[in-house]
Amino acid sequence: MYIIGERINGMFRDVGAAIQAQDESVITDLAQRQVAEAANALDVNVGPVAEDAVAAMVWLVETIRKVTDVPLCLDSTKVDVIRAGLEACEGNAIINSTTGEAEKMAQLFPLAVEFNCEIIGLTIDENGVPAKAEGRMEVALKLVATAMESGLPTDKLYVDAVILPVSALQDNPPEVLKAISQIKMLADPPPKTVIGLSNVSQNAAFRELINRTYLVMALGVGLDAAIVDPLDTELMDAMIAAEMLLNHAVYSKDFLKAYRKS
Repeated sequence: MYIIGERINGMFRDVGAAIQAQDESVITDLAQRQVAEAANALDVNVGPVAEDAVAAMVWLVETIRKVTDVPLCLDSTKVDVIRAGLEACEGNAIINSTTGEAEKMAQLFPLAVEFNCEIIGLTIDENGVPAKAEGRMEVALKLVATAMESGLPTDKLYVDAVILPVSALQDNPPEVLKAISQIKMLADPPPKTVIGLSNVSQNAAFRELINRTYLVMALGVGLDAAIVDPLDTELMDAMIAAEMLLNHAVYSKDFLKAYRKS
């Protein structure tokens, strides 16, 4: 499974303070620790604290690049911020994210082609988040079709079926699982699937338990990637055990350690 570490996000107090103070030590420490705990890529989001979001994104990317060359998942709703991050990355990046809205796709798919990078597409369109899996699949099909029309290989597209908080919409998690199980049928080569895991437990009790359980359930229906906190050891242990039980990783008595090393 492809793990995108979520912790370099200005919404977190420590990261927001580090961005304002340009304290590289906080950012490099988070980058190194997440990679050490099996993160394959790092989400990078300047959050709401930066007065100049473009400059903040460039600073974050350049700071992270001092300690690791893993792919950076550039997370912003602003196209100029994404472009600045892509230019600073000099390759090895993921755009996070576009929606299925025509205007957003017209801006961001060409950017992914220009920089030869992957892109996350959310199953949200002009009508919002569909309630049912079938609606999510319709938006996913628009994302796939736009990737093809733009010249982006469909295996460079991650489709996010948009998990919503179980505390507010308890019927949502099964619909997302249903969509995840079907998305790969939309193209050849198939798009990948991803979720922003922590959304499922917002405003809920026992957040860690809910996150851990849902990640394992999603793996069971074919999830390829997730934006998670890799510093949550119990979450990562559950994911690794699920990978082993699904025969995606080789069993050994030290399978947890072996997975992290690999």
